[in-house]
Amino acid sequence: MTTTEIPKEQWAQVLEAINGPVTYKKIPVREPGPDEVLVNVKYSGVCHSDLHVLHGDWALEAKLPLVGGHEGAGIVVARGSLVTELDIGDYAGIKLMNSTCLDCTYCNQSDEPLCEKAQLSGYTVDGTFQQYAIAKAAHVARIPKDCKLDAVAPILCAGITVYKGIKESGVRPGQYLVVVGADGGLGSLAIQYARAMGIEVIAIDGGDEKKDLCLKLGASTYVDFLTSKNLVADVKAATADGLGPHATLILAVSPKPFQQATEYIRARGVVVCIGMPPNTMFSAPVFDTVLRMITIKGSYVGNRLDTAEAIEFFRKGLIHAPYQTVGLSKLQEVYKIMEEGKVIGRYVVDTSR
Repeated sequence: MTTTEIPKEQWAQVLEAINGPVTYKKIPVREPGPDEVLVNVKYSGVCHSDLHVLHGDWALEAKLPLVGGHEGAGIVVARGSLVTELDIGDYAGIKLMNSTCLDCTYCNQSDEPLCEKAQLSGYTVDGTFQQYAIAKAAHVARIPKDCKLDAVAPILCAGITVYKGIKESGVRPGQYLVVVGADGGLGSLAIQYARAMGIEVIAIDGGDEKKDLCLKLGASTYVDFLTSKNLVADVKAATADGLGPHATLILAVSPKPFQQATEYIRARGVVVCIGMPPNTMFSAPVFDTVLRMITIKGSYVGNRLDTAEAIEFFRKGLIHAPYQTVGLSKLQEVYKIMEEGKVIGRYVVDTSR
């Protein structure tokens, strides 16, 4: 193992029990195994899924105690004896997909997020709300040195996730894509990725403040679900031919938008589910779904190629994640703001404070 000078202890936010709170305290710094790297995490984005982990309201059981987080951007400070493709001092990102078997049916067809042996950062293994985090070298994101680590952190989950969702939708340049939950951490990036691909974006969210940001980021139309008297009609009217959008990304954390999507999507349209409200069922009329040949699908996090592509959009200056930085010690306060639905863009925690 090659190392730089590394402390024995570090500051971290630790979840001891479901529903928290998280505890800001010192924990040991681990050494990487033969195929692992140790990353000095400088910044970590705070994802809405971190809040689901806190409340334990997803079907997959999280380890406890747990260091959450899976949008960590930092510097490689140690590597195992088998690691040759990463050097000390390289920029690296720790994302949700911490490791997979790399040899199952799914891994072999570049669907490694579907691997049954996948380990998830900040869920089944300790994540990035700490100053030093372990990850499998094969799965860390390679971050170019000309990227700012605080700014790139949200790309490592939010960016990759929506970029993958757009690819799964099959929407093409000049076509219409609806982004539901357009002002959140994922939605604000989805607008930008879609615009960078030449796609027309119809943003759905609530409130004038959110409208201003969505239009600034590149949405051609904003539909306010708080004031719209007929959301389905308003979405269809936003398309030039009135037939409705070609695809929609549902990033919402409440059930209703999932039920509305098949009503405004055009024939042969694609509904892509990304948001995962707990205990929510998706229903659609079978007759209408068949007759109009609608596709309904889920989209999970991206693979390693998706990761590299999503970061390259960012490196070229085509994507900017609206974010604000707070100290790692303030994570519980960030969770409270998220629970109140007051987040615009993304929070990024600075592990040094």
